[in-house]
Amino acid sequence: MRRILFSLFALAGLGLLLGLGTWQVQRLQWKQGILATISDRIAADPVPLPAQPVEATDKYIPVTATGTIAPEALRVLTSRKGAGAGYRIISPFETSAGVILLDRGFVPLTAEAPAGHAGPVTVTGNLHWPDETDSYTPEPDLADNIWFARDVERMAQALDTRPVMVVLRDPTFDDGPVTPMPVDTASISNDHLQYAITWFSLALIWAVMSTYFLRRSRTKPES
Repeated sequence: MRRILFSLFALAGLGLLLGLGTWQVQRLQWKQGILATISDRIAADPVPLPAQPVEATDKYIPVTATGTIAPEALRVLTSRKGAGAGYRIISPFETSAGVILLDRGFVPLTAEAPAGHAGPVTVTGNLHWPDETDSYTPEPDLADNIWFARDVERMAQALDTRPVMVVLRDPTFDDGPVTPMPVDTASISNDHLQYAITWFSLALIWAVMSTYFLRRSRTKPES
């Protein structure tokens, strides 16, 4: 009787683990579809900057805009592969649609924040509202002008701009030491494959251990 109950328990556990693994495979396919859609949107042909960009519908779309880069700049602590630690440079960008935020790109820690551009420049980039802040994000060090995440709302308040950000992709002007860091999907987490492997591995271990205990129980008389 004990073997029957244990077998039912083992089968239920195995079914649960296999079900969780299958669910993660389905989630993986769903996430891959989302990432493909975002990648297609990022790489689309640029359009003029909308007069009233909205995050829900305009996030990631490529845009072009002509305006003046103001001399002010916020520095966001970050790192770049092959270059190490540095800062993203966020400046006000005065356009016909109003003053917005321009993510100009990366400079090393040792470089000075670049100045603005007095004359008009044309930029091509992607509209973006980064989701980088959570309860663990430190408050910005305003005295030293060091931010720890791109917070569009707070940066817009600090620089007196609209809460709209364009991340530079193809500069058509000399921006000194700044290297663009275009929008991509690398920062969007997609851990479903690892989760699926974990659940299927646990299912295999569960099956092996259950088989072992069942075989071992056969050598003992039932009470």
